[in-house]
Amino acid sequence: MTGSVQDRQPEAGKRYDVFHTDCPARDVVDHVTSRWGVWVLISLRSNSLRFYELRDGIQGISEKMLAQTLRALVQDGLVWREVEPTTPPQVTYGLTDFGQDIGEPLTDLFDRITQRLPPRSE
Repeated sequence: MTGSVQDRQPEAGKRYDVFHTDCPARDVVDHVTSRWGVWVLISLRSNSLRFYELRDGIQGISEKMLAQTLRALVQDGLVWREVEPTTPPQVTYGLTDFGQDIGEPLTDLFDRITQRLPPRSE
């Protein structure tokens, strides 16, 4: 897949047919709503983070799943990736404008959920 989905716009006046199996927007939705995609986007909503910070902040995610999720979100144009040529390389991730647009409603959704849940008893 070359380029991000946001770069592959349909012809003027036409919309993506998200109900068609070949629609590229379906892939983005699948990546965003995957088990870990949501948590990565929410984790990056307020600032950029290094790989290890994401790994440590999202409890339960393996390095392999985090790497796969980040790769898909970068390819979709939701997340940017910057590599600093140090030893070992330092890799930082953040949300693109497209990622911010997608992340805002997710943050609102989780804020609403946590506000409506009964208080935790510890």
